[in-house]
Amino acid sequence: MTPLTIRQLHYFDALARTGHFGQAAEACAISQPALSMQIKELESLLGAPIFERSVKKLRLTPFGEEAVERARQILKSIDELEDLARASSERLVGRLRIGVIPTIAPYLLPAVIQRLQKDHPGLDIHIRETITPTLLEELNNGKLDAAIVALPVSEAGINEVPLIDENFVLVRPEADANKPIPNPDALREMRLLLLEEGHCFRDQALAFCNFRPGTSREVLDANSLATLVQMVSAGLGVTLIPEMAVPIETQSAKVTVTSFKQPKPTRTIGMVWRNSTPLARQLEDICNATRETIELKMKELIQGK
Repeated sequence: MTPLTIRQLHYFDALARTGHFGQAAEACAISQPALSMQIKELESLLGAPIFERSVKKLRLTPFGEEAVERARQILKSIDELEDLARASSERLVGRLRIGVIPTIAPYLLPAVIQRLQKDHPGLDIHIRETITPTLLEELNNGKLDAAIVALPVSEAGINEVPLIDENFVLVRPEADANKPIPNPDALREMRLLLLEEGHCFRDQALAFCNFRPGTSREVLDANSLATLVQMVSAGLGVTLIPEMAVPIETQSAKVTVTSFKQPKPTRTIGMVWRNSTPLARQLEDICNATRETIELKMKELIQGK
């Protein structure tokens, strides 16, 4: 019997995740016909169909559902074996996969990557930018080594290390510059612009305003802080953004930025990784370097005000 290959398992995992041959082929950087051929060969080797194909939808068969979980366990074990080999080295080299949430990535990543490349010349850094639930899923599945997110994540098996606390600021149209700073009760009466569902920053803003789940409110949602600020500039409402985003997102917008009175809305930024990773010691070093870089960037921001 021809043995299964790791590459086939990666293709199987990608197709199961996307449910689409074209998207899976793109994610695996191969052609769609080549992916289809590999999946057919895998089904032949396993002796049973793993996907149910129809005109409208591709879904796993009952056998495929069980098989993909086994495949993912195998792929995770292979990743952990590679991590174990890297952990035996005094210096961290090779691939490092870091996830970052969108409300942090554009503002801190350039400086963090420069610092890590300087400290670890042999490091091949791969960045994944997406929302927290996806990052945690990929972290647990072994697709990421670590992630920079807002804490706490309160996930079993995940180590959380705080990096820095950061305030949120209020962004209003220029015409509102001299108006009183609204408290949470006043904010609930305004048209509050927020990131769409799934972003932890949205939940943090709603928590500050004491919005209860299901509360009816006047709101427009966006998929980036840049869009939120431009919506405010157009007079569509007000929004909250993290301090680190102010220099980039407000420089060309007709808005005014105001700090809240105490108690200020804040978030804790931290780095997370699996408790079981063999790279824990190296990730501690990465974490310390990242903390120093973020602290320096935030000091520069404060001095530039």
